[in-house]
Amino acid sequence: MKTVLFLCTGNSCRSQMAEAIVNARYGKEWQAYSAGTKPAGYVHLKVTTALNEIGIAHVGRSKHIDELPTKDFDLVVTVCDSAAEECPVWPGKAGKRVHHGFVDPAKAQGNAEQVMQVFRQVRSEMVEVIPKLLKGESLP
Repeated sequence: MKTVLFLCTGNSCRSQMAEAIVNARYGKEWQAYSAGTKPAGYVHLKVTTALNEIGIAHVGRSKHIDELPTKDFDLVVTVCDSAAEECPVWPGKAGKRVHHGFVDPAKAQGNAEQVMQVFRQVRSEMVEVIPKLLKGESLP
């Protein structure tokens, strides 16, 4: 089975969503993990809501890269610019390392529905982009 790590700064939104999507939809071929360079210590509640809306149940925990069971992955994906800058060299074996930044939904502003819409947009983009990343396709 191939392994993928989604790396972010806080490990509270984007990397958690990506981990859940891979494990739910591609779990026969891929095992996904997520971690942060500076973990927030929680998973944003709207992540769970956004994933539940598409039939994915996720129980995650915000964690630091040092807590991972391994540092060797077939693919390491940084999902925020900050993590890409803070970890320019992955300390383990990475078959391939790519960066694909997603908007940080935790920084969304507006009323509750407007903020939730940003979480949905990021989730939908991930559902479209992640299979391409797993296949090694180049993205614009």
